Amino acid sequence: MSSRSPYRRWITARKITQIAVLVIVIVLLIMTRRGGWPSQVVNLVMRLDPLAVLAQAISSRSFLPGSAVVLFTVLLTVIAGRAWCGWLCPLGTLLDLIPLRRRTLRDKQPDIPEAWRTVKYSLLVVILVAALLGNLTLLIFDPLTIFIRTFTMAFWPAADQVVTVVEKTLYRVPFLSGPISSLDALLRPAIFPTQPVYYRGAWVFGAVFIGIIALNVLAPRFWCRYLCPLGGLLGWISRGALLRREVSEECKGCTLCTAVCPTGTVDESRHYASDPAECTMCLDCLDVCPRSTIEFHSRLKLAPRQPYDPSRRQFLVASTVAVGGVALFLSDTTRQRVDDHLIRPPGVNEKDLLDRCLRCGECIRICPTHGLQPASNQAGLEGLWTPVLIPRLGYCAYSCNSCGEVCPVEAIPPLSLEEKRTAVIGSAYIDQNRCIAWADHNPCIVCEEMCPLPEKAIHLEERDFVKPDGSTVTVQLPHVDRSTCIGCGICEYKCPVAGDAAIRVYVPGTQAVFF
Repeated sequence: MSSRSPYRRWITARKITQIAVLVIVIVLLIMTRRGGWPSQVVNLVMRLDPLAVLAQAISSRSFLPGSAVVLFTVLLTVIAGRAWCGWLCPLGTLLDLIPLRRRTLRDKQPDIPEAWRTVKYSLLVVILVAALLGNLTLLIFDPLTIFIRTFTMAFWPAADQVVTVVEKTLYRVPFLSGPISSLDALLRPAIFPTQPVYYRGAWVFGAVFIGIIALNVLAPRFWCRYLCPLGGLLGWISRGALLRREVSEECKGCTLCTAVCPTGTVDESRHYASDPAECTMCLDCLDVCPRSTIEFHSRLKLAPRQPYDPSRRQFLVASTVAVGGVALFLSDTTRQRVDDHLIRPPGVNEKDLLDRCLRCGECIRICPTHGLQPASNQAGLEGLWTPVLIPRLGYCAYSCNSCGEVCPVEAIPPLSLEEKRTAVIGSAYIDQNRCIAWADHNPCIVCEEMCPLPEKAIHLEERDFVKPDGSTVTVQLPHVDRSTCIGCGICEYKCPVAGDAAIRVYVPGTQAVFF
């Protein structure tokens, strides 16, 4: 047995762990649906994210007891450095699985200035300073929110479309129709939804993710090396990590370790030492070292400062950028005039939402009607990709309170079903110029029939109209009782008028005017 066999077992364990964690995260996302697994289980991934938890705690000036599980990630980093990045991060695993740049043992590291590593630390400072001012917009760059958003709003709906097309194609083959029907019954709604799901801006989320993968052409794990703000935070903690990579004096400088290091942190000029803040504990260097001169030992001291670590000046510049950016967000017109259709989930206070929301998309994923969508321009840049209800795409189900239960930071309050059913999120208004009953004098009472409230918020008034041919028709005209309406949006969703519905939900307190 070779002297490297113990290392080989650790390397194999790492690869197995990476795949297992990736599969677990995907399963958790699949089961993030109504009737799926408990919310405390499916939102565990975000509660393990130190950057998301820290930024949210700073912004909201509070720490939720459920976020205490983040101490696992912190403790892991204190002991083993950036092992999270090399062993557990789902985005990092995908970057390893899709390298794009073929590496050989004689390759040199890409000729990219080490100063670029400062970018992730500067982005981290901007995120935390902005959080101090109550702004979490830049958490859209957190790797876990990127992974969850992309899966939820781009790749899984796309996979559903592919499966649907394949099923429809094969169903036309006579002897396959039965098996395809049975397969579809197994897949829906257990894995895929019963109806196709559409999210606004899905191509944006997909393009950003593909762009991150494509950066691997420039350097292995380019995102992790230079851009990832969570990697920057874990890197800061890792400077005091107990477990360190060390190279003995017996090293002959073969440079094999520098060629395989996915983060390019092995420094030939320092006798092939590595920066603990950049090392992801991947163990690839152990696998190729011909003399077993690489070992991992515990050390109780801070790692030496590196040239790319942020200077005081860079810290001040990043802080100034954060302050200036937040000031611009606050001066945006959306801060002065609320969009008429900025319908938030039940129980949401706008300020609390902006102070807490991670932009992870968990609530959007779990919404059974898929009416929750990522905000684009309704809430301005400050509210980018926060949840907003679009009733024409899906309504707020009267018997559902899942969004509040699944939110890992309670940006959406965890209301009981009884509380949720009385929470007013909007008011419905009828455009009589578009309403079938009012404008065309044809029978239509869909909005009244669909209203789920025990005391319906829509009542009907019978009125006689004379048609052009002289005949008389009695039509039931809908009226909205806005003292009862909670703004669930099912009337707007079900309205049979093409295009914009004849009945629309507006922000509470809005006075709709139609011409």
